[in-house]
Amino acid sequence: MFFIEDIWPLLCLDRFGSKTKLFSESLLQAITDSMSNTSCQSTELEACRDESAALKLKIIAIASILLAGVAGIAIPLIGRHRKFLSTDGSLFVAAKAFAAGVILATGFVHMLSDGTEALSDPCLPKYPWSKFPFPGFFAMIASLVTLLVDFVGTQYYERKQGLARGSPEEQGRVGSLEADSESGITQVVEGKVFGEEEGGGMHIVGMHAHAAHHRHSHPHGQDGCDGLLRNRGHEHGHSHGHEHGFGAGEDDSGLRHVVVSQILELGIVSHSVIIGLSLGVSQSPCTIRPLIAALSFHQFFEGFALGGCISQAEFKTLSTTIMACFFAITTPAGIGIGTAIASVYDPYSPAALVIEGILDSLSAGILVYMALVDLIAADFLSKRMSCNFRLQLLSYFMLFLGAGLMASLAIWA
Repeated sequence: MFFIEDIWPLLCLDRFGSKTKLFSESLLQAITDSMSNTSCQSTELEACRDESAALKLKIIAIASILLAGVAGIAIPLIGRHRKFLSTDGSLFVAAKAFAAGVILATGFVHMLSDGTEALSDPCLPKYPWSKFPFPGFFAMIASLVTLLVDFVGTQYYERKQGLARGSPEEQGRVGSLEADSESGITQVVEGKVFGEEEGGGMHIVGMHAHAAHHRHSHPHGQDGCDGLLRNRGHEHGHSHGHEHGFGAGEDDSGLRHVVVSQILELGIVSHSVIIGLSLGVSQSPCTIRPLIAALSFHQFFEGFALGGCISQAEFKTLSTTIMACFFAITTPAGIGIGTAIASVYDPYSPAALVIEGILDSLSAGILVYMALVDLIAADFLSKRMSCNFRLQLLSYFMLFLGAGLMASLAIWA
């Protein structure tokens, strides 16, 4: 009797393991079978099929989207040398808030919705696609992976930069600062503290560290705002005489912008290819016509947000040009590729629906993370924003306006 009681759990575990193996095998088999079916077609779009009219609209779309992308990314890159469009000006912050709203709405309303629509298409079998919320799952995975890449990239560039400037004198200075912090005395260099970016901004990754190190030494309330204004004025008036005072802070800020701009470009490019292919393979003018205006609007403001991040990262001219050109040509190139393969590619096949749904969901996760963490939180939780009520009102208005306008485009496209 005791022997049976001892081995019974082992028998149950063995049964559980075999059931888990059978479930995983059946799930993979169901996914493979669902992608091999070839019985999907859209009769509604077939009624509007016109290949010659669709080709003309695709050429117009390529030109319009290319011009919109070039204009959007060029404005912050060229305007950084102009006072009214400088990256630390209020106009730039407000325009960046509008662009962040556009990207956020793109992720939530367009990409995630498209992914859900593709993976819940009636052409796909109910098992497994209707038994589990795959679009939200893939978006969550993409957000978590983006967070990991964001963190690892920041650590890599910080270590690389630290090795490049790690002289014995500077290490001794850092050690003295840490000793002073432990004794209750914290030195603030030219009003710039750990984790703080140019213009009083602070990235979300550095906020908790900043609060832990400077909780008792940093001025709060109106005194902190007055100190920020005085320090900003001091930086503008004496920047040449005190460059050694805040060089490290600018390096930390530049490192963050380097990582942010590269991950943001990755997220934008990934869904731009999907959008371009979807438009290129379509032979329906009814589908293409509203997409031209929607994608041009979308491309312009995504370009503005990306151009602002690239401008703040202060890349070399060659790197800036490559990143800008890569962004500008991605969607038009996707349209061209889609047009070339339109005769052999079936966008309504189960395999195409599954691939498109998964990629749309992954892109949604990346865009939502970048919009909320690296664009909105970095600016809206900054000291500069909290100390300027007019800038708060303007930025929130532009954020909601951008998100609302981009979301409303889902009515037509």
